[in-house]
Amino acid sequence: MPSAAQNGEAMVLIADSERDANLYYATRFLAPDPFIYVQMGGRRILLMSDLEVDRAKAQSRVDEVLSLSQLGRQVKARTQQEPSVLDLVDHLLRERQVKSLTVPATFGVEYADYFRSKGYTLTTKREPLFEQRAVKAEEEIRAIEQTQRATERAVQAAIDIIRESEIRGEELTIGGKPLTAEQIKKVINLHLMQNECVAQHTIVACGVQAVDPHNEGSGVLKAHQPIVMDVFPQHAQSRYYADMTRTVVKGRASDKVKRMQAAVLEGQAIAFQAIRDGADGSLIHQDILDRFTRLGFETGEMGGRMQGFFHGTGHGLGLEVHEPPRISPKRDILKAGMVVTVEPGLYYLDAGGLRIEDLVVVTQNGCRNLTQMPKVLEV
Repeated sequence: MPSAAQNGEAMVLIADSERDANLYYATRFLAPDPFIYVQMGGRRILLMSDLEVDRAKAQSRVDEVLSLSQLGRQVKARTQQEPSVLDLVDHLLRERQVKSLTVPATFGVEYADYFRSKGYTLTTKREPLFEQRAVKAEEEIRAIEQTQRATERAVQAAIDIIRESEIRGEELTIGGKPLTAEQIKKVINLHLMQNECVAQHTIVACGVQAVDPHNEGSGVLKAHQPIVMDVFPQHAQSRYYADMTRTVVKGRASDKVKRMQAAVLEGQAIAFQAIRDGADGSLIHQDILDRFTRLGFETGEMGGRMQGFFHGTGHGLGLEVHEPPRISPKRDILKAGMVVTVEPGLYYLDAGGLRIEDLVVVTQNGCRNLTQMPKVLEV
């Protein structure tokens, strides 16, 4: 008979690992359809359909892979009834004397109702579900760097086209035709695909469009105005993300835009100096905000729009593009091995938006920049 789970407790996840980063992290098994993960008594167990059971045995990093069909036949022989998939999970848990389940906050209501009806106590756990996900192993950092290199090549290809474009009136043209944000996004995304990366919601926003930092941008690109390119792809094989932003101007940047770039670079320098094991992200963010204010760049609502520096300085990154920790007004303590973005920005309706973003890994005594791409304003 299987041994009892420690303290009668288990963790249960039911999801597909293409969309659920926690499930992929726990199993390193990629599947588009939902499957069942049970962690109890120090063991990690998968319950898989016949379609995926052999692949799961070969590719997953768990202790045991069970066949749902085989388990179903065993349960049916005992009960003389056709069991549901959840009945099979219940059977597995009861064999190991589990009484209490930890589930993610996203656990389905139907699943929760079933297990409660069977007498289990359910406790939901918010992110991070696996605390160790925040601190990256060397293998994970190398995977992130691989995605970052592909990102840099794609953005460089886009900048090369902007540099080669011609200025006609207020607009940029290429081959005699208007150069659009959509064209630049296509260049970036195609380069990424050629390097086994997939990007969604790539930002190429010009001028006032970029005052909304999440505006993806559209239409003809303008001369003498900042063009913000924010690219955050996922590698198709490793599943790890990268994230980088560069801002360029084709032509002559205004004096204010030049001052904005100098300030944003200074903000990055403040972060690079302060980021280390044990640092409080909220203090780093506040130092940058204070420095911007001293340089004359106020933040707040102006003309009915938020302007200045009104987003966080950075966020964690890994199997998701946004993970803990944050470098923001909310207190968050950094630890060695975390990978975080450093992306201060300034946004004004009379100048446009300007953001620069690098990716760093936190070390015991500082940080190491994983980004190699130069930061050039005028091209």
